[in-house]
Amino acid sequence: MPSPSPPLRPHPHLYEINTWVWLQELSGRTQRKLTLGDIPDQEWDALKEKGFDCVWLMGIWERSAQSRAIARSLPFLRDEYDQALPGWQESDVVGSPYAIRAYRPDPALGTWDDVERILGKLHDRGMQLILDFVPNHTSLDHEWVASHPEYYIQGQSQEYQLAPHEFFVVGESDNPRYLAHGRDPFFSPWTDTAQLNYFHGETRAAMMGVLDTIAPYCDGIRCDMAMLILNEVFHRTWGRLLMDREWPANEFWSEAIAGRPGWLWIAEVYWDLEWDMQQLGFQYTYDKRLYERLRQFNPQGIVSHLRASLEYQRKLVRFLENHDEARSAVVFGRQAHSAFSVLLATLPGLRLYHQGQLEGKRVRLPVQLGRSAAEPLDETTVSCYSRLLKLSHEDVFHFGNWRLLSLEGEGEQNVTSLLAYQWTWQEQWKMIVVNLSPAEAQGRVCFTDEFPFSEQEYACILLQDVFSDCSYEFGQETYRKNGLLLKLAPYEWQIFSVIAVRGGFKS
Repeated sequence: MPSPSPPLRPHPHLYEINTWVWLQELSGRTQRKLTLGDIPDQEWDALKEKGFDCVWLMGIWERSAQSRAIARSLPFLRDEYDQALPGWQESDVVGSPYAIRAYRPDPALGTWDDVERILGKLHDRGMQLILDFVPNHTSLDHEWVASHPEYYIQGQSQEYQLAPHEFFVVGESDNPRYLAHGRDPFFSPWTDTAQLNYFHGETRAAMMGVLDTIAPYCDGIRCDMAMLILNEVFHRTWGRLLMDREWPANEFWSEAIAGRPGWLWIAEVYWDLEWDMQQLGFQYTYDKRLYERLRQFNPQGIVSHLRASLEYQRKLVRFLENHDEARSAVVFGRQAHSAFSVLLATLPGLRLYHQGQLEGKRVRLPVQLGRSAAEPLDETTVSCYSRLLKLSHEDVFHFGNWRLLSLEGEGEQNVTSLLAYQWTWQEQWKMIVVNLSPAEAQGRVCFTDEFPFSEQEYACILLQDVFSDCSYEFGQETYRKNGLLLKLAPYEWQIFSVIAVRGGFKS
């Protein structure tokens, strides 16, 4: 068995890999078909060298033949395949990784022994392995559909007649059952899935058993659409079909997490339910609000969001893209992408990077595809992320104290688009200033309340821009009274380090 899980740094770095696509790419490079057990050690070495704490192998579980057939037939998905992979073949459509037929490695990818070896190799390098858990639904051809239809939400003939796209029929023709497709209440049903019933005790017990099956092979799980099975959300979505079934006494998540201490729990969650999920025990919850404000190019909203309590923020998953979102290089454009990548690398919380993001890839691949088209590297993006990952690997960005800094306007220049914050730890201090807008901005960073040094006397401090020759030297009185006046071009950013100081840090 692999060694115990290595300890995780605060504010860890997580790398998401589309496993099926990655194996196809590696197979192409080596000119032989690779499975999970054949991944070269240098691939794990490279991720460790970049400073990643966790690897999320997205989509390793057995996919559904029915999901695959549906994914090959839907016109809107075929249009997406045309855009992402011109000349694609039917064999390239491998089905959705979120319509799971069984929680075992897909035979096309590898075996349990392969996953166990990967876990050991990551542990040897001080990294953890994260796998998927899809609590809300299964595939249409999951064994439970035939053996335990009671695990699923069911309707009657009249519901099926009124909304046939929301149900599928199983069982004998003289005794049919109408099982519901999985869904988010705000969108159409996912027609390749079957909706589990979380107001049924045996369903909950069966899903606890799934977690027990996964547990020996990973250090934690990313829980897909985790808020959908909250009691209140579930009742709001399915109450009309629950026939006044009594609410469970506890939340599924509180019981699941309490019963598996030491695991890393990551929730994909929306609708401002992040705090609720954190209170149930999730160490990290998606920060979709920050992502949306970045997409809206809303500087004031971004700054306001970062005024939330640090206890809340340090449990957020910061991201610029993932398999559900468009590529950040396309969404933000080169200038803004550079600025926002600084936030991703240096804000508190778990920092999620998506396969291809570091290379500036521009094509979002539908999850149903098992192969991607080749794209040229964007050398500017590669260089930017390389520098930022090296910087944010430093201890100050993991063990240090984070604080938002105050800014004052200077003359008629725009200050509302500027964001400034600092990290301090032991004898290290870093200050980050970012212009979040496409216009020039100017402001004065104030240290009246947030000054990081003790009251001991010091002669001067020297601030050195980490990535340029720009530096500022101040006497004590000038620095404390006047702060630091900065003028930044559109989407410009600066990261400063203290390189000379007399006096000590506050404890």
